[in-house]
Amino acid sequence: MHLTALKKGAVENLVGWVKGSFFKQRRFHDMDDLRAQLHQWLQEVNTQRPSRATNQIPLERMGEERKRLRPLRIAPSELALRIPVQVGPTAEVFYDGRGYAMPPEAAGLPATLYLYATRVKIIAGRWQAEHERFVAKGQIARLPEHRAAHLAAVAGTRGKRYLKRQQLFECGEATVAVLTEIVHRSPRGWYPEIDQLYEFMQTLGAEKLERACRAAAQGGTFTVAFIAQCLGMPSTRVSA
Repeated sequence: MHLTALKKGAVENLVGWVKGSFFKQRRFHDMDDLRAQLHQWLQEVNTQRPSRATNQIPLERMGEERKRLRPLRIAPSELALRIPVQVGPTAEVFYDGRGYAMPPEAAGLPATLYLYATRVKIIAGRWQAEHERFVAKGQIARLPEHRAAHLAAVAGTRGKRYLKRQQLFECGEATVAVLTEIVHRSPRGWYPEIDQLYEFMQTLGAEKLERACRAAAQGGTFTVAFIAQCLGMPSTRVSA
């Protein structure tokens, strides 16, 4: 509590000093005038006027103090917040409206989410996964190896195909539109096309597949052959 109070006092002192030294001493015509005067004032107090606390110009004092600084033990990019989480029954962790897939063996385990600036790492016992942090809200980040592991854990051909379709749904709205059209057009014959789209996703990634499906939806060409052409991939079946 004592350290917190000191930090709070330091911040309040700084705010009071800026108010008293800058805002109360000047008049401003508009925001542009305020910004111009603020820039001038910052240059003066940092590079020309000695500080009353040290009797030195801050820029000169900074040069002296830098000589005593030591390198950080941990690079800023490696600093992370540690957040306790739970791996769900479908081996997914949800944080801040986003989902992050884990290996299926981690389902139901308590875990720790390490939140970095642009990525997350999740550790649950001996299982772990690392994803880009900022997937679209409501979406689930999955690695190809996680999709394959989840698929292997599902019994039966029918169950595997429905899981493939579910994972394809996570690519985005355009992929959902294409899949919906394919299934409605051929209720009993959509399996080979789903298999191909799934392989495209595993090979090239969900983002590229979503872009190709967006082009298909915009052109009204809901076929695997067209999507394969957009991706530069071979198609083993030409959709009608």
